[in-house]
Amino acid sequence: MSIDRSLKVKGALARHRNVLTRAERVGKLKDEERWQEEDSVLGLPKVAHRKSHAGRKAKEAIEKVGEGGAAATGTTEAGQKES
Repeated sequence: MSIDRSLKVKGALARHRNVLTRAERVGKLKDEERWQEEDSVLGLPKVAHRKSHAGRKAKEAIEKVGEGGAAATGTTEAGQKES
């Protein structure tokens, strides 16, 4: 029996996951230089994996500056309001 098309989620694998696979945890540890090849893959330390929305506002501000919105709104290139 198959699942109905209306119940399928198209971007299910693209969303943020709280649990990482062992290979993803080892990769993050390598990036942070906390992993040596002789270390065991059992009992890995915890790895912080949080979803960040910090870049969204900055990206929108950059797009406004590109459109000439900085002069119209009185903001600087960093997106901060001028005093």
